[in-house]
Amino acid sequence: MDERVELRHLRYFVAVAEELHFGRAAIRLHLAQPPLSQQIQRLEALIGHPLFIRTSRSVSLTPAGLTLLERARHTLQAVQVDVEEVRRVGRGEVGSLQVGFVGSAILTSLPAIFRRYLTMFPGVDLKLQESFTAPVMEGVLQGRLDVGIVRDPDPSEALWVRPLFSERFVAVLPVGHACAGQAVLSVADLRNEPFVHYPRSAGERAWGKPFSLCESHGFRPEVAQEASHWLTILSLVGAGLGVCIAPACVARLAPPEVVCLPLPDEHLTSDIGLMCRVGEQRPLVEGFARVALGTAPASGTHPGNT
Repeated sequence: MDERVELRHLRYFVAVAEELHFGRAAIRLHLAQPPLSQQIQRLEALIGHPLFIRTSRSVSLTPAGLTLLERARHTLQAVQVDVEEVRRVGRGEVGSLQVGFVGSAILTSLPAIFRRYLTMFPGVDLKLQESFTAPVMEGVLQGRLDVGIVRDPDPSEALWVRPLFSERFVAVLPVGHACAGQAVLSVADLRNEPFVHYPRSAGERAWGKPFSLCESHGFRPEVAQEASHWLTILSLVGAGLGVCIAPACVARLAPPEVVCLPLPDEHLTSDIGLMCRVGEQRPLVEGFARVALGTAPASGTHPGNT
């Protein structure tokens, strides 16, 4: 059997070389002295040269022992560094994490989630990609994204979603609209209004939720203009090209030309969730999920285990 030098041989050797006393080295290693002496003799046999000069009064290192001491210290230190790096990977503390998110979520507590995550996991290279719900879902399914922050996603058997937070919808009107001076609004008041809305390709459920509010009042709005970003949508509303129904967070972007009115009679919410592949167990992803679920605001938050 081809026996080779093992890490335990090096640890035993370093202890004896630093103590220059077999008894003290044995105590340091929590070993009996005879087995330690046997292991050092075995190491010398494997190397083919004596490592110590032993007398009845002293122990000293040979030239080969002096060289091995330097190399052994370096090897043991390198192994410890490597083991700790593996532990950090296992804890999800290092690596690259690709996160896709819907742009409107940046108007919620999502920036706080990102900030807290980087504070807790500074060794992770966090890569963010802004998009719509449907492309984010596709990216997670295909493995291009590790995590998705999505709004009102369509169901998928291959993906799970844990709710982060929910928000009500608001009506967005130009300041010159006849209803702009009201404190609140009914969706029914928008019956004959042209709408400005984002494209259906953003995600079927996300696209359809605002319209379902209209349908509950007996009408289907006509979309006069489409735009891909909320700032553009709000600007088009402000220019008088139509009205829209938007998640409440969008009011943070509202220019002076628009007003955002609550819809107190409507209880349908727009829901933002954390999305991953079913069966996902990577520590990087689990670490982000823990931070996201812990940072989401208590009001309107519905943590789940689905």
